[in-house]
Amino acid sequence: MRQRIARLGLLALTVCLMIGCHKADPGAADAPSDKKAQDAGVLNLFWWSDFMAADTIPNFEKNTGIRVRLAYFDTNETLEVRLLTGNSGFDAVDPTASFFQRQIRSGAYLSLDKSKLPNYKNLNPEIMEKVALNDPNNAHGIVYAWGTYGVAYNEALVSAAMPGVPLDSWRLLFDPAYASKLAKCGIGTLDSPAPFVRVALKYLRRNPNEPTEHDLADLEKMLGLVRPYFRTIDSSNIIESLANGDICIAFDSNGDAVQARNRAIDVKNGVKIAFVIPNEGSMLWFDMAGIPRDAPNVDNAYRFLDYLMDPAVSASFTNHLGYANANAAATQFLKPAIATDKVIYPTPNEQRRLVAPAEDSPEQARAITRLWQKFKTGQ
Repeated sequence: MRQRIARLGLLALTVCLMIGCHKADPGAADAPSDKKAQDAGVLNLFWWSDFMAADTIPNFEKNTGIRVRLAYFDTNETLEVRLLTGNSGFDAVDPTASFFQRQIRSGAYLSLDKSKLPNYKNLNPEIMEKVALNDPNNAHGIVYAWGTYGVAYNEALVSAAMPGVPLDSWRLLFDPAYASKLAKCGIGTLDSPAPFVRVALKYLRRNPNEPTEHDLADLEKMLGLVRPYFRTIDSSNIIESLANGDICIAFDSNGDAVQARNRAIDVKNGVKIAFVIPNEGSMLWFDMAGIPRDAPNVDNAYRFLDYLMDPAVSASFTNHLGYANANAAATQFLKPAIATDKVIYPTPNEQRRLVAPAEDSPEQARAITRLWQKFKTGQ
């Protein structure tokens, strides 16, 4: 998964101010009532709170005459509860791929009628092939955005802490000999157990999607050795922490690294943020767009998904937020600096080192949760 990182409070408000969320109900986190949801002139969306370009909703409303009611979630678990309890009231949602896989198996989504999606042809077949691990035959969703995890770092601070050290391995975070030195300028990580555990397994050269009990025992031992050197385990503030120089290195997504890099440039504080996919490889993440089985306005949902696959719309999303889209036809509309940015679009050689995450089995999920809680508490 790219487990989409929750941006709370201020960022949700910022997006609202940008895209006109006054059209959403005040209780935006609540599903619309049955009567309110079913309306031929309305589209009910449940979306990550900072994950649309400023012009996405206004232009859709202008072009279609459909009024959008936009509600937000900040964790995949919140979305999953709404979907699996039924009668969610939402017409289109934006889950992370590994959660999407489990929700598909539970019957939460309609199979897509691709004859209603003329822009489907624009999607990159290589990306769609990778996400088919989570959505067999790409039957239930489209890739809205994708990316990877890696090491985000402050070039000056890391160089000062470890002059001349090669920045090409997860050992920077997982080897005590390295982590102990970088702890002085601050090591951080997302509070995202699934991808963190998987990249740590990659570092140990174990199967990240099918770890054995022995693999997880070895991983727990390794993490226990480096835990004292981690300053922060925080998804909400990691971008600001990197951009401000409060930490010098972190396990993070490429999209976060781009935002941290850009914020430091905007405030002209001299911080330079770089991002690397380590030689041992890393994990992909995908955010999907799908239609819940109980969607009250299915036709409007199809119109919205097709709209998202318009090349100009996909490009606007990437140009605004710095996350890669899966639209092969959108490249011509990307800003040149973004289209050639290797942080946003990894090179072919880097992509060969990336693995798509599978859904955790219940046993794996429980084991990872226990391991992560122990890591977080340092016990």
